[in-house]
Amino acid sequence: MIRPRPARWFEALVARDDTTLLLEALAATGAVELEARAGATLPEAFATAGPALARFADFRARYGTWWPTDSLVASRFPETPGKTLERGLERLDAWAREAEPTIRLLEKNTEARDEALRWHDILTVLKDSRVDLGALAQAGPLAQARLLAFAPGPEPPLPASLLVREVTAGERRYAIVVGGAADIETAARETVAAKGRCHPIADWLTGNRAANLAAANERLARIAAERADLDAVLEALNGKHGLRQALGDLMRLQWVIEHVQALESGDRFAWVTGWTSDRDGASLAAAVDRSGARALLHFGKPPPLSLAPLLFVNPRWARPFELFPRALGVPGATEADPTVVLAIAVPLIFGYMFGDVGQGLVIAAIGLWLRDRTPVARIFVAGGLSAAFFGWVFGSVFSIHHAIPALWTDPLAAPIQVLAVPIGAGAILLAAGLLLHALGSFWRGEWARLLGEDLGLLALYAGLLGLFESSDFQWLALAGALAFVIGHAVHAGEPRALGSGLGELVERTLQLLINTLSFARVGAFALAHAGLSSAVSALMAEAESFLLRALILVLGNVLIVVLEVMVVSIQTTRLVLFEFFARFLTGAGRPFRPLAPPPTLIDGDSR
Repeated sequence: MIRPRPARWFEALVARDDTTLLLEALAATGAVELEARAGATLPEAFATAGPALARFADFRARYGTWWPTDSLVASRFPETPGKTLERGLERLDAWAREAEPTIRLLEKNTEARDEALRWHDILTVLKDSRVDLGALAQAGPLAQARLLAFAPGPEPPLPASLLVREVTAGERRYAIVVGGAADIETAARETVAAKGRCHPIADWLTGNRAANLAAANERLARIAAERADLDAVLEALNGKHGLRQALGDLMRLQWVIEHVQALESGDRFAWVTGWTSDRDGASLAAAVDRSGARALLHFGKPPPLSLAPLLFVNPRWARPFELFPRALGVPGATEADPTVVLAIAVPLIFGYMFGDVGQGLVIAAIGLWLRDRTPVARIFVAGGLSAAFFGWVFGSVFSIHHAIPALWTDPLAAPIQVLAVPIGAGAILLAAGLLLHALGSFWRGEWARLLGEDLGLLALYAGLLGLFESSDFQWLALAGALAFVIGHAVHAGEPRALGSGLGELVERTLQLLINTLSFARVGAFALAHAGLSSAVSALMAEAESFLLRALILVLGNVLIVVLEVMVVSIQTTRLVLFEFFARFLTGAGRPFRPLAPPPTLIDGDSR
């Protein structure tokens, strides 16, 4: 749990014609990273598919918008890559010849729908305007009119001589402009250069706004009916030419070529190798059985000199906190994974700075609501519950101090103690970091570093902290310093290293002491939170009505939650990354990158 686990090496001997079936089944597990043996290359049947796949890319560029995206069904028993490409492209070519007229009508239908929707929105906004759109539609040749649709951002410069009527419909900004042909051309050019569009005034518009809205609604209804008929025609062509299966086969083949960089293959068999996060192999074996691929799966020793990707091994409740070590990478094979420690420390740090029962429960509730949408929300659940606990410790509920009896004290009444507690807790966390570094030395078998530098520095740190209680701890600090310097020289293997060891000891000790003081910021932010809460309470006390007091209470708490969630999150992350991780973690491990599933498994059901 505290040490990353190497992924397991797997090998699969598969009938060459079933290779894509096997790869698809392995990718579906999300537990496989492919790695070919040294010297393996992509089989010729796959390597020579480039020109045919380029033709597929051309088809996609022209017709991809109109292809179905649901229920793409790849062949249960795929053919060789050459036959798959040939058959699939033949189907696409036959489909395209028949579908081209319908697609052209669909494109015109889309343009007409966009125009009708655009004018419907504009007409709704211009309900009190006297602009005669019918006259503008007939304008020319000396005076012309256009509709400019602006992109998000600053509006482009328009000629000063133009008559401009700006319209904002929803999130879109438009301008109806009237002027000479040259000025209209300039305005259109500037708008397009700013990623906007220039449209003509629709010729079906009249001077009657009510009639225009009715006409827009009628056009939208007619266009929708036409679209339904055209979609039905296109769907019939999809079924006639087996488009979904053709696309499924071609996309699966393209996926294989993009994701499988090398593969050992002979005339009859292929050798698929790599790493898996499936420790006992049961999921992989079941996936291979379900796939129908003629394959034998074996779990053996990895090739010599291969570097296994590393996996986090944490209980479910701690996994959201893997976010922090992942910010640096993956712990190396002989580095400790601090996730379990963070699952305890991070909520405590967050909650201490954000001590309020009501606000903490609100944060936890929001985290529960968002927990399935983003992993970081699960961290806020723990942080919110911790904040609620420390709110009880400080006696604060929705910024009202002494709303409940404080388990300890009001922060503003005992600021020195509130600052001192996180410094002590930070010292414990830093000591844990030193122990995790020592654990890495133990795994590497570096006994001189473990018994000398690691444990010596820990003893020195404990002795220096103990001096605040008793001068007797000076002997512990001195023993730790001697052990560090001697251990450094022994580990280096030369007596001259005693001097460099002493210099490193001074540097690391100063860093430790400075990092320890950094945890005072936890108490400082707890005091700042209490100060903001007091300000809200003071404003409420000055309010003359119950309604105004309630409004101040709600708005004040919303402001505190929004502001301090960001600030406290940043400070917690900073303490973890720069103070705690600096003691032991480099993130030098190789991450496990599972094979992405093919499009037929993402968009539909290949089974």
